Amino acid sequence: MSALALLLQPFGFDFMANAMLIAVLIAIPMALLSCFLVLKGWALLGDAIAHAVFPGVVIAYIVHIPYAIGAFLAGIFCAVATGFLKQNSRIKQDTVMGIVYSGMFGLGLVLYLKIESSVHLDHILFGDILGANQQDIWLCAGIALLTAAVVATKWKDLMLYTFDAIQAHAVGLRTGWLHYGLLCLISLAVVGALKASGVILAIALLIAPGAIGVLITRELRHMLWVSLVVAIGCAFLGVYLSFFLDSAPAPTIVLVFAVLFMLILGWQSARRSADVAHPSGDQGKAGGQSPGR
Repeated sequence: MSALALLLQPFGFDFMANAMLIAVLIAIPMALLSCFLVLKGWALLGDAIAHAVFPGVVIAYIVHIPYAIGAFLAGIFCAVATGFLKQNSRIKQDTVMGIVYSGMFGLGLVLYLKIESSVHLDHILFGDILGANQQDIWLCAGIALLTAAVVATKWKDLMLYTFDAIQAHAVGLRTGWLHYGLLCLISLAVVGALKASGVILAIALLIAPGAIGVLITRELRHMLWVSLVVAIGCAFLGVYLSFFLDSAPAPTIVLVFAVLFMLILGWQSARRSADVAHPSGDQGKAGGQSPGR
């Protein structure tokens, strides 16, 4: 077998082609929302929603409704409950989120162990992207399209709300709609990611693209594009490499994100060290002038 034939081998299997496609579709909303989550400091909230959808999936199985509906409703409940507890208690938000998401996750495990489910627990916790079907692809495509449309039309409002919610309210923006609209989109993105990454690893897909974008650029519009390109590339590469590594696609995708983040962080640290050791010519001349001049 030639080297080219070996490299193209994954594309010859329908399940691999579907896995690559759905990974890319999932990466789109994750990347766009990741920027706002990172800038807003909502990384733990994304983790809370990702874990909170677990009981929603189990309850949906019990009452025979689509998993996506149960997961979405559970994610929204977690977000609203977190906001309510934060506003009506003296407990800090990170503590509230830790209690809510761990409680929801524990509820999901108890419910799962009490029922006779045909869905393996690993598929819920770590995803089953190789078993994706056309229905999953259409669901992820719809979530990606909706998220992209909302971000494209409201990114300036979301930017102001992200950096200064008080100022956003002062200029007349409906911050309540922006807040809960963003939470709804996060819940939808997590629902879409369940097939690819499962509950456990969804947070990595929801945070890593924005974290990498923050390292590379300081402008939000550039950050959105950087995160989008990075997320699509890492998602595709992770599924592709998993074929040759004989590993699960979800953790391989997360590993690709982690490696890229560390490489960029190391490159920037090295560049800052070089700038300190060898300042530019103008800076050197300015520093070399006598105090009297």
